[in-house]
Amino acid sequence: MKELLGIHLKDWLINHGIAENYAVILQSTIAVVIVLILAWLSDVISRKVLITIITKLVRKTKTHWDDILLERKVFNKISHFAPAIIINISAGMISHEPTGLFIQHATQIYMIIITVMLIDSFFSATNDIYNTLPVSKTRPIKGYIQIIKIFFYVMGCISIIGILIGKTPIYILGTMGAFAAVLILVFKDTILGFVASIQLSANKMVSIGDWISMPSKNADGTVIDISLNTVKVQNWDKTISTIPTYALVSESFNNWKGMEESGGRRIKRHLNIDVKSIHFLSDEEIEMAEKVKLISDYIAEKKEEIKKANPENEIPINQKRLTNIGTFRKYIEAYLENHPKIHNDMTFLVRQLQPSEKGLPIEIYVFSNDQEWANYEAIQSDIFDHILAIVPEFNLRVFQNPTGDDFRNLNKI
Repeated sequence: MKELLGIHLKDWLINHGIAENYAVILQSTIAVVIVLILAWLSDVISRKVLITIITKLVRKTKTHWDDILLERKVFNKISHFAPAIIINISAGMISHEPTGLFIQHATQIYMIIITVMLIDSFFSATNDIYNTLPVSKTRPIKGYIQIIKIFFYVMGCISIIGILIGKTPIYILGTMGAFAAVLILVFKDTILGFVASIQLSANKMVSIGDWISMPSKNADGTVIDISLNTVKVQNWDKTISTIPTYALVSESFNNWKGMEESGGRRIKRHLNIDVKSIHFLSDEEIEMAEKVKLISDYIAEKKEEIKKANPENEIPINQKRLTNIGTFRKYIEAYLENHPKIHNDMTFLVRQLQPSEKGLPIEIYVFSNDQEWANYEAIQSDIFDHILAIVPEFNLRVFQNPTGDDFRNLNKI
């Protein structure tokens, strides 16, 4: 067929009285039209028939990976090769050499582009398939996939340039040494991101789904994507922070994964007690404290201890006595130990901090057994609602700076 539409057709046209120049143009036009028709037919057959058959077969299989390949249109891109191959092979039928050469080069460039797009879709599908595996949560490969894609895109560009200037890709690569510094500068972020992604993966520093906070980048939320150049974090206010991958290696950030895996979430908060309200308990106050169920055993034990420790007819300053602040602290401990939402197997502290001009801080350092943010805040609030309300029962006062009402009441005196 090639000879029939090529040399034989041209000779036939010349023999029928058409000048050679016009015969070449006419023969080339007829050949181009026939090649385009063949290419169109092959495209219809490959896309409409073969792709339809492949789609039906994929839908019937139980495996999921072939569905991903179909969604990423890997098979569709393969079908684009059929018309390109036919055009490239049939270009030799065109007697007008520049036209035939142009068509061959154009189809070769087209096939290179399709090849690169096919590789891109295939590796995107590979990443999607990998993400269905449990290991993908701790070992993402998106960064490596992007490096592979960049390599093939670069090789595709080099091949296209080689076709346009008539040189081999090896020759072009050999002449690129002078541009190495420029390439390093252009791909600086990519190189840094590639190295950083390896470190993040190897050291298990961060994974998709982790809660991280990085104040320097205004990021505080869940990691939703890790790529070669960026890490995307969905903040709690639903905004998206984009962090350079290498920043997670070069700068500090908090990963709350350890807290989530521990089964508890820390409550660390204090209230300031007015030191002027701190005193030893009177007998009436001790009697009242004995009636408090949470500390009744503690008060009874302390009464016996004080009775044995204090000699008769001793002045008060030499005696061992209970204080309202100490009793209050023991009450908080007992209250938290009996709280159903407090994790008693983790660090449990109710302690005094350094007194200051704002009073004596009593700090609660415990862990809740519910890590969900809303529930955690509710637990913390309920605890301090109760503690702040119970303070006056121990004849203590919470320290608070004077307000306008305080000054107005002072003027009335």
